[in-house]
Amino acid sequence: MLEARQLTKKYNDATALNAVSFTVNPGEIFCLLGANGAGKTTTINLFLNFIQPTSGEVLINGVSVPANPVETKKHLTYIPENLTLYPNLSGIENLDYFAGLSGKKYSKENLQIFLTEAGLQTEAQSKRVSTYSKGMRQKVGIALALAKDAKVLLLDEPTSGLDPKASNEFSELLTRLSKKGVATLMATHDLFRAKETGTHIGIMKQGVLVEQLTTDQINHTDLEKLYLKHMN
Repeated sequence: MLEARQLTKKYNDATALNAVSFTVNPGEIFCLLGANGAGKTTTINLFLNFIQPTSGEVLINGVSVPANPVETKKHLTYIPENLTLYPNLSGIENLDYFAGLSGKKYSKENLQIFLTEAGLQTEAQSKRVSTYSKGMRQKVGIALALAKDAKVLLLDEPTSGLDPKASNEFSELLTRLSKKGVATLMATHDLFRAKETGTHIGIMKQGVLVEQLTTDQINHTDLEKLYLKHMN
C-alpha cells in the first residue's frame, strides 16, 4: 500500500532525506524511529504530498502521490502529533464534518458506532472537543479512519504526551486496524510502543534509513542497543 523508492528530499544544499526505500503492505505497522531531524516527518509529509520529492518515487496503492494527490488521499487518514478538530463542535459533529469532506455521509447512529469502536466513551461523544484530552482527540482520528474505510494510516508522533493508559489504548486500536488490513506508517520516539505495536521498524539517522527489521527479529533490550548505537 505504501512504497518509497530511492526517496530524496533536499532543501538547497541540505539533504533532509537521502535515497530512502521501503514498503508497507496491508496489515503492517511500520514504525520509523530516529532523533529529531532524522527525516521521519519529512517522509510522512512526502506521502501526504505536503512537499515534493527532489528525486525518487512515493506511491500509495501503486499510484504516484505527486502525480495523483487527490486520488491517493482518498485511501488515507493522517493523525499528527496534535490533531486539529473544531473545539466548539462535539466529537460526533467533527466526525460528521470530516467524513463528509471525504464524500461519506452517515446517520448519527453510525457515527456513534465508529466513535465507540475507536474507544471514545458514549457520554463524551456529544460533548465539545474543547473538553477532550489529547487521547480522546486521537480516538476521533481513528474513528475517521474507520468512517473513511481508510486503507492507509499515517501517524506523526501520535502517542507523544499521552499517559501510559491512553498510549496503550491507542496501540490496541492500531493493532485492530492492522487486522482489518490497514497499512500504517508511524513516526515515533517511543521504542517500547514501536516494538509492542509495530510489525516492522526502520531506524533513521540524518535522512538515511540505516536499519530495517521486523519486530519479531529483536527484543526490547537489543532494539534499544541498536537504536543507541546509531544515535552516537
